[in-house]
Amino acid sequence: MSHSININSAASKEEIYNTLLPQVEALVSSDEPVTTALANVAAALSQAFEKISWAGFYLFRDGILWLGPFIGKTACTAIKPGSGVCGTAFAKGESIIVPDVDKFPGHIACDSGSRSEIVVPLRGNKKIIGVLDLDSYDYSAFDETDKKYLEDFCRILKINLTSIIISSLSTAGYL
Repeated sequence: MSHSININSAASKEEIYNTLLPQVEALVSSDEPVTTALANVAAALSQAFEKISWAGFYLFRDGILWLGPFIGKTACTAIKPGSGVCGTAFAKGESIIVPDVDKFPGHIACDSGSRSEIVVPLRGNKKIIGVLDLDSYDYSAFDETDKKYLEDFCRILKINLTSIIISSLSTAGYL
């Protein structure tokens, strides 16, 4: 199924997020695989904000954050919890805004052009299952407004991904 994102690029950041939120919610369907939903969310965020140079997910499996659906340049494929911005946000279970990645101890430079970053934990029912990671070529590109709305996006994903996973297990005969 084809979807398009309708955003007024001249609107304020809050207006863009408020317009994007219901559109992203509509992109996440229990009839589609989890990777489809995450890929569309990454693409929607990238389309909505010119400041984003990379948008994607790292998903936790077997003790490692593995590269998931993303849009942007090729990226690091595996990150240990506690390492870099993604691993630190995962280990602490909290969102992290980094105005200047060169000043973040242990920053992992997948793209040497990145200047700032925000990482938001993606929660499952009882634990963190991954992170949403956004990078920018601009310093201080992300702030508390981004954090608030991106955490809202991840809450929507939690609700809808749970539905997708249950639907997939049911279809496969596990439930």
